[in-house]
Amino acid sequence: VTGVSFVVFNGALKPSSGFLAKSSIVEDGLMVQITPETMESLRQALRDKKDFKITCGKTDTGDIKEYVDICWVENEEKTNQG
Repeated sequence: VTGVSFVVFNGALKPSSGFLAKSSIVEDGLMVQITPETMESLRQALRDKKDFKITCGKTDTGDIKEYVDICWVENEEKTNQG
């Protein structure tokens, strides 16, 4: 689990890159590089207020260890204290 101040979603990752998605720490935030297709799915999930999971890692490896989870919560006060 990583706590960050901001998240940037970059929808310019080419499918030929060999990655499902890539995440990296940028200053005190997180940049997530995703394909244009994943970006469209993310936009739709945000419009519909649905949870969304982005799997990061190479497409040809079964050892995927990173996920970026976008979760809607009912009570924001409990999740953002401190």
